Amino acid sequence: MAIDITPIDYGDLKGGLARMMDRYADEGTLTGDVADDEALRDDPNAALLGLLYDQRVRAEFAFTGPIRLKERLGHLDMEKIADMDFEAFQTLFAEKPAVHRFTNKMAENTQKVAAHLAEHYDGNAANLWNDGADLATVEKRVRKLAGFGKGKASKVKYVLHYFGHRDFS
Repeated sequence: MAIDITPIDYGDLKGGLARMMDRYADEGTLTGDVADDEALRDDPNAALLGLLYDQRVRAEFAFTGPIRLKERLGHLDMEKIADMDFEAFQTLFAEKPAVHRFTNKMAENTQKVAAHLAEHYDGNAANLWNDGADLATVEKRVRKLAGFGKGKASKVKYVLHYFGHRDFS
């Protein structure tokens, strides 16, 4: 079941994430699948990893990557992911359909993000933003994660808002 989210201005945003928000306005779903949207709303780690994967692949594929990963692992426990043997993790990551087309780099970044979250945020991405920190602070925290530069970190506002994790409007 689609949920009602108050749209926010994303006129400064281009690309796949903007297209997903356009779809939400037209169809009530971001990814094109209501169940996938719900999975991303239910798991802040999945939403953050979806943003990590939003690079050089279709945004909908990127944001559903964590769902494919969770299906293979049975969890998105950041401590367990960080502790996995890299080759074993990379093999799971690359199974068809792959979590991301750049299996080596994204598997590596996923484990680095998982390790950072496990060490600094109790393994829960929501702890990056659920303490009431302002957007600039949240973006600064996100930029410390592997694979997140300034541009990608600036999209966290939209991901959190549209997947129902935090409203920065």
